[in-house]
Amino acid sequence: MVLDAATWPAFLVDGSARVVRSNAAAAEVFGPKIEGGSSLLSALWTNENGGDPVAFLEKVRAVRGLNAPLKLRGKGITILPFNASVCTVQDVTETSYLFQLFPVAAAIAPRSEGKSQSVEINLAQKQKLDCALQLTRTVALDFNNTLTAILGHATHVLASTELDHPWRRSLTEIEKAAEHAAEVANQLAAFSSEQKDALAQSTGNINQLLRRSVELFQTPQHNAIAWSLQFENRVYTVNHDEAKMQQAFVKILENAVQAINANGRISVTTRNLELSAPTQDRTAHLIPGTYVCIEITDNGCGIEPAVLPRVFEPFFTTKYGHRGLGLAWVYGIVTNHGGGVAISSQMGQGASVRIYLPATRKVVEERVIPDDQLEGRETVLVVDDEEMVLTMSEMVLKSRGYRVLLANSGELALKIFHDTKSLIDLLVTDMVMPKMNGRELVEKVRVLSPATRIVCATACNRSVSMERQLDFLTKPFTAQQLLHKVKESMSAPTA
Repeated sequence: MVLDAATWPAFLVDGSARVVRSNAAAAEVFGPKIEGGSSLLSALWTNENGGDPVAFLEKVRAVRGLNAPLKLRGKGITILPFNASVCTVQDVTETSYLFQLFPVAAAIAPRSEGKSQSVEINLAQKQKLDCALQLTRTVALDFNNTLTAILGHATHVLASTELDHPWRRSLTEIEKAAEHAAEVANQLAAFSSEQKDALAQSTGNINQLLRRSVELFQTPQHNAIAWSLQFENRVYTVNHDEAKMQQAFVKILENAVQAINANGRISVTTRNLELSAPTQDRTAHLIPGTYVCIEITDNGCGIEPAVLPRVFEPFFTTKYGHRGLGLAWVYGIVTNHGGGVAISSQMGQGASVRIYLPATRKVVEERVIPDDQLEGRETVLVVDDEEMVLTMSEMVLKSRGYRVLLANSGELALKIFHDTKSLIDLLVTDMVMPKMNGRELVEKVRVLSPATRIVCATACNRSVSMERQLDFLTKPFTAQQLLHKVKESMSAPTA
């Protein structure tokens, strides 16, 4: 149970109102009434709740979740008040019910202590929100680890499959579905992040990020699309969150692909831009300064004039079954980077999306490594607490000649460093691990083996100070992204 370590009582009840699992906090509060995993909810229930436990569960099931005050029997004959949050947990064969109980100490205080009662109620609400955010963070992390394995294996096989192979279409669909799931996972992670305002700044080449985004759509399914890539040769440096900016590019490209017919054209251009006066391009309000402009144009059906002013509104969509968050998400990402985004369109003639990102005049040289030059003979230590990620990484790296060592914890990784006589050339480590996390491991490795290059794999936001010091690989990643990041790190000049 995800809530095993929670400080508030939580337990799981089956459809027969039997408590089948509880956490330590629940055992502490209710004692023998709940211990053993086979108690009836009726042992805790009081008449003040109205009706019996089974009727209460039916009510929860009807609405799929319920917040309600409950009075339950604690140890001995004590009756305790709680603000209860109860939700359904759907299994293959049956529905279970997860109870989370937040104590209301002020509920039994004198009425004159109204202020204290209000504070206690607010605290209970905060506890419930914190619990929901923690659950979301946990789900997003686990989801991204699973997607890393799926994407890694699928893209590894896809890269070795002939263009006319009958399985290639299925592999492409697996990759596409995993990438869509990754977008959902990243939105969950962003929603639940404790560092919402901390942008992870990267000074990578924006052309390279665009090229990787376009490659996601250059599949047999879209082989009739004519692509035109015209990038600024010496593009200015843009400080950006690589994962979020790629999400924005992918969403715009996805809309362009959906808008064109089978033989449509999509052009992607970048250019450096110097503004000496305030400038407005539709919804983009730009102050004087240096920018990189990214323009994505298609010759598709275009956008209706009545619809165009609303395309950035959250939950507004003209597509059946869509959530209407795509372009609103793009707008949020770009404006959070201090930039602007504008869309122009004419019916039947296509649409053009322009993204303006603040830049500096420093040029970051683009390093394009062909897929046939991704081999290596170096020793790579991969550290992750998820076995499926280790298995995928080992298979992909070994297929290109690397010597691969694996560790499922920071402690084991340090032992390998101590025991391995030859140099470990590169460390690829997850950042979120139990006991010793990735940051702690990196600090110890820097002392133990200063010559070892380091790549941090993470699905979480990272701080600006971390970004300046480390090389990152965003989860979930494909086999090709792993190989490219390893090669880039090994070929980068030493500081």
